[in-house]
Amino acid sequence: MSKPTQFVAKLPPAFLDATREIMPAALSMDDFIAACNQPLRPSLRVNTLKISVADFLELAASYQWELTPVPWCAEGFWIVRQGDDETRLGNALAHLAGLFYIQEASSMLPVTALFANDTRPTLVMDVASAPGSKTTQIAALMNNQGGIVANEYSASRVKVLHANISRCGVANTALTHFDGRVFGAALPETFDAILLDAPCSGEGVVRKDPDAMSNWSAESVVEIAATQRELINSAFHALKPGGTLVYSTCTLNAQENQQVCQWLLDEYPDAVEVESLADLFDGAQKALTAEGYLHVFPQVYDSEGFFVARLRKTASIDRLPTPGYKVGKFPFFPLSRKDSAEVIAAAQKSGIVWSDQEMAIWERDKELWLFPRVLEPLFGKVRFSRIGMKLAERFSKGFRWQHEAVIALTADSAETHFAIDDELTQAWFRGVDIYPPESPERDECVVTWQNQPLGLAKRIGSRIKNSLPRELVRDGAIRPHK
Repeated sequence: MSKPTQFVAKLPPAFLDATREIMPAALSMDDFIAACNQPLRPSLRVNTLKISVADFLELAASYQWELTPVPWCAEGFWIVRQGDDETRLGNALAHLAGLFYIQEASSMLPVTALFANDTRPTLVMDVASAPGSKTTQIAALMNNQGGIVANEYSASRVKVLHANISRCGVANTALTHFDGRVFGAALPETFDAILLDAPCSGEGVVRKDPDAMSNWSAESVVEIAATQRELINSAFHALKPGGTLVYSTCTLNAQENQQVCQWLLDEYPDAVEVESLADLFDGAQKALTAEGYLHVFPQVYDSEGFFVARLRKTASIDRLPTPGYKVGKFPFFPLSRKDSAEVIAAAQKSGIVWSDQEMAIWERDKELWLFPRVLEPLFGKVRFSRIGMKLAERFSKGFRWQHEAVIALTADSAETHFAIDDELTQAWFRGVDIYPPESPERDECVVTWQNQPLGLAKRIGSRIKNSLPRELVRDGAIRPHK
C-alpha cells in the first residue's frame, strides 16, 4: 500500500518576503509556513432554512459526527467523522437534502460582519456570489424574506450558483450575470447592504489548494488591486446612504485589502467610515488591525487566510454616468389578484405555501414564477438571468408544480408528505423509481426524508415515479451519513 502524498504548499520566495513585511509582530513566519502546509479542517454551515441548529446537532450525534463550533458563526462547525474523509461529505444525504452547506470557516466571516450590530437589511447585493456559500448564508439570516441580487461574472458558475440556491431552499434571490463594475451606474443608491467578496490573488487558500500560488507574482497583485478598486467604487455607488458595505478577500497582501479600503476612504472622505469588527466575536482581537478590519492569517484560527472590512456609507455622493446598454423588454407580467388567488389555492392543496406579502406571481407564456416583491422596482433597470423561483407550468387541467418550489415552499405539516428511509432516499438521489413497503395514500405526494421535501412524485401501482431533475441526479456513491 502506497504512502499518502505529503501536503506541501507552493510558496514563492517573493510571496514569503512580501508576507514577512506585513506579518503582525505577535505572529511568526514559521507558524505561518507550518499552517500553510497543513490541510484545512473540513467545516460546514447548518442551513437554517431547512433545519434548526439544535435539530441538526441531534442528527449529527446519531451519525457520530464530532462538531466543534466556529466562533464567528452560530450555524458553523468544524467536523470530524470517524473512518471517513471529507471528500465524501458532499454525498451525504443530509447535504443532498440541503440541511447543510460545505463552507470553509473563514468564508463565513463576511456575512457575519454584514449582519453585525443588529443589521437587518431588506435588499442585499452579493457582487461576486458563485458558488453560493455566502448568498445562501445571507438568505438564511434573512429567513427568505426581502430580496437578494446575486451576481456572478463567470457564465459557467451561474449554473452552479443556481443549483446551490435551489438545493438550500432559497426563494428570495435574483441572479445576474455581469461585470460587477456596472452596478453603481445601473442601480445607484439601491441596496441596504452589499457584500463584495472580491476576486483576488487567493493567497489564503493554499491549505485547500497547495498549487494556488503557482502563478503568483507581485505584478498580478497590482493588476488585481486595480480591478478591486473599481469594484468597490461601483458597489459603494449602488449602496444607499446609511447602508453597510462589507469588503472581503481570501488573500493576505495589503494592496488588495487595507489599501483598497483606504482608497475608498480617500476618494469619499465625507461619505464613508469604518465600523470596527473588534467585537464581532470572542477572539476577534487576535486578527484585528489598527483600522478595525480583520486580517486573518491561517495560523490564527487554524483556517484559511482571509480579510474582512465593514464600511458605512454616511452620505449620498455624485452618481456615476448612466450605462448606455439596453435592458430589453421585460418578458413577464404580474397575475391579477383573482388569478393569483386561484394559483395560491391550488398550491396549498399540494402543500406548497408562501407569503403573499413577500412574493408575487408573475407569468411568462404558461410559466408561473414567484418574484420577491422588494425586487420589483429593479425590473427594467438590469437584465436578470433568473428571478425568484419557477413555481409551476399551466396546463388545461391544472398546474405542474416545479421541483425548486416544492423544495423551498412545502409546508412542514403538509398532508401530502410521504416519508422514506435512508435506503430509498439514496435510490431517489440516483434518479430511479422507488418501491416503498407501503404505498402513499395519494396519487401525488411529496417524498420526504428527515421531514425534508425531496421532490414531487406520482404513485403508479406500487411504484413511486422519480421526478428529480436530471442535473441533480447523483451517479456516484451516496451515503446516509458519510
